[in-house]
Amino acid sequence: MRAAVLTVAILAGCNLARAAEPAGAPADSPSERGTSGARGARTERLPSDAALERAHAVIGRVIIDNRNIFNLADPRDNNWLFRLADRLHPRTREYIIREQLLFKPGDRYSRHALDESARILRALPYFYDAAIRPVSYRDGKVDVLVITHDVWTLNPGFDFSRSGGSNTTGGQIEELNLAGTGTKIGAVRTADVDRTTTLYELENGHAFGTWTDVVLNYADNSDGNAQLVSVNHPFYSLETQQAWGVSETSGTQYDHLWDLGDVVDEFQEHFRTVTSYYGWSPGLVNGWVQRWNAGFTVDEHLFFPSASWPTGSLLPLDRQFNYPWVEYDLVQDDFAVLRNYAQIGRTEDFYLGTQASARVGYAAQAFGSDRSALMFFGSAGHGVGWPGGSILLLSTSTSGRVENGSLRNAEVQGSMNLYVVETERAKFYAGLQAVAAHALDLDNQVLLGGDNGLRGYPLRFQAGTASTLLTLEQRYFTDWYPFRLWRVGGAVFFDAGRTWGTVPYGPPSLGLLKDVGAGLRIGNARSGLGNVTHIDLALPLDRISGVKGLQFLVQTSQSF
Repeated sequence: MRAAVLTVAILAGCNLARAAEPAGAPADSPSERGTSGARGARTERLPSDAALERAHAVIGRVIIDNRNIFNLADPRDNNWLFRLADRLHPRTREYIIREQLLFKPGDRYSRHALDESARILRALPYFYDAAIRPVSYRDGKVDVLVITHDVWTLNPGFDFSRSGGSNTTGGQIEELNLAGTGTKIGAVRTADVDRTTTLYELENGHAFGTWTDVVLNYADNSDGNAQLVSVNHPFYSLETQQAWGVSETSGTQYDHLWDLGDVVDEFQEHFRTVTSYYGWSPGLVNGWVQRWNAGFTVDEHLFFPSASWPTGSLLPLDRQFNYPWVEYDLVQDDFAVLRNYAQIGRTEDFYLGTQASARVGYAAQAFGSDRSALMFFGSAGHGVGWPGGSILLLSTSTSGRVENGSLRNAEVQGSMNLYVVETERAKFYAGLQAVAAHALDLDNQVLLGGDNGLRGYPLRFQAGTASTLLTLEQRYFTDWYPFRLWRVGGAVFFDAGRTWGTVPYGPPSLGLLKDVGAGLRIGNARSGLGNVTHIDLALPLDRISGVKGLQFLVQTSQSF
């Protein structure tokens, strides 16, 4: 569970000031609030978006209204501790917000550009919400108001999570929005079942005033080290016509193979991956986007025995694949703006269109590879929405290679996520995930356990060549807003999953495993440090030696 020192202080201050109060959704979300207070901007009766576009209206003023963490115009937020937090927090600078808009004064008015800009802003960790709307129209010019809402981004705190019977602990000092510039900087220390890591990180998504994302990470691990350097100018919009990037990841570590929640083998790995690419696209045409990418990848993995492992390690074969590749992407422009699905009390952007991607490369000894291989990667997805708000999301992906006419390290994954709206405060969720693999490299595993969805069992409990997992959840979204800091929900759930196939280092599958449970969901409405904290109790329904009768889990997740 992630906790910031300031958050703890705020909580303590609120305890002194008043008990936690139930409250409905406050008018402090830009998607819900009007435009009063936006430095003189006011909403007036305007032509429709379609009429403005037909009239070839252009953007006039772009008014930025970036709101602080707390809404001091609301008496419930206007106390000394919240005022102090607002004063200490440097709000996101106006130029940072302007840099992320897909329009500027003088551009042709486009509702699509406004909507996509709002999605880009809402995806940033230092904003709670964002909304963009026209506010006035005269002489062929449309003034546009951009409303954003900052969150607390300094995290001098600690982490604790528990899943599958194992704890992960850590501490950090990190800032997600340094001096309001959108720069992330920090040092994070974590200890889990694999290793102890001290990670130093620096990232700026708009380096040099452009859409270029620069990432510099270095991890000092108990079993080695790792570093990441990345400079990436992505397809940041459906209208973007060029993209490029280069990245390198390298390091050393000890890898573990797992079965029944225990390590069954250990070996050392040296890895290095370098990728560069260039992409181009005609942009959005008749509701669809086509993109082509070409690049070159160096993928190296070398394996060595572990001196600390009591028995001889079963080593994977070394791999050196250097290959050029081409990729084709197809994206449909179809998004839905929803609330209380995977988050609590936040505006959510769901992709409901059709997308597909396919990449093919050829590794040859002439490029420095240790063998010839055809490399392939692919993915596809589709979303369906129904009247009343229920949605179905489908996705699949595949990867692998062909060596000497044989399929190697091949894997196919598929998922289904169904959200059924019952009432404003209740939703039924059903998720189905499946994985099938063939001739995997020894360092890759198909695993199922408490850390990836089978919540009543130890982590990495079952290994095989295929797996499936069914999750059924009844979700509840309350209007409880304790201390005006957190949103609270709850869930009761049922999980069922199993693996198939035999692996060279473990016993056969135990068959279908099932659990039931219940838990709280706590969404942090004022911080960008973690979206939803899960606190669950899960009861395994199958009696297996060594498996506890009740699992306690605490995790921070990106979704409910």
